[in-house]
Amino acid sequence: MSLASLRLSNMSLTSLRLSKLSPARMLHTTAPVYKVQAGKYKVTLDQSKPLTYEMALSPQKIGIHKSFNSFNSGQLEDTFGVEKWEEKGGVNLSYKMFMEDMFIRKFMKGTWSGMFLSEIIIKRQHNTIRVAALIKRNLMTRKFYFLIGYTEEMLGQWLKCPVKLEMQIVDNHKDVVYKYI
Repeated sequence: MSLASLRLSNMSLTSLRLSKLSPARMLHTTAPVYKVQAGKYKVTLDQSKPLTYEMALSPQKIGIHKSFNSFNSGQLEDTFGVEKWEEKGGVNLSYKMFMEDMFIRKFMKGTWSGMFLSEIIIKRQHNTIRVAALIKRNLMTRKFYFLIGYTEEMLGQWLKCPVKLEMQIVDNHKDVVYKYI
């Protein structure tokens, strides 16, 4: 008996076995498990872990309550010239924006080391990038304004677009706490 005829006989036996099974026996289902772990913080016994407003929202409510943090007009039609980049064989725009946002956050955390009390929020409007954050009051006013000017100038030179910083100084870090878990 040849190898090809052996394979055909095995396939016909398998199809014969499957044809004898009822359709109800072929369908396997399990109960859905709604166990979302990402984006949730563990509750402490003494409820001493502070959460900011951004951290306190559950993953299901991010699109509703935090949508103001994700305004991005960079991918609207004719905003950044997507067709022009595709003709030149350039990078994908969403990938470029992701890398720029990551660079902005790392540069800001390095320049303003240990001063951020909230997330760094990056908003893009046409050719302008606005960066907002809450910071501690532990610098003199002159140094604070120097860091703002330095950061805006350096990011503007690297990203080739105007960058505006919108920093708010918070006196007490407990003012940022939304709730304790």
